[in-house]
Amino acid sequence: MSKLHLVFGGRVKDPQGLDFVDLKKVDLVGLFDNYADAEEAWRANAQRTVDDAEMKYVVVHLHRLLEPDVEAKV
Repeated sequence: MSKLHLVFGGRVKDPQGLDFVDLKKVDLVGLFDNYADAEEAWRANAQRTVDDAEMKYVVVHLHRLLEPDVEAKV
């Protein structure tokens, strides 16, 4: 199985948290099969919105959610 990563972002209520204001307006950047590509996409979007403190982009390690025991064994 690939190590899937999801990159998405949107407006948050508090820049320190992950409480997104409107899930219908979340920007789904994409799915990536390695962390390097996911990080590159995250960085590009985060830098594009750097002047807006309420915009936040994140990388989610989907492979850890789908197969949590695999990471524990490695």
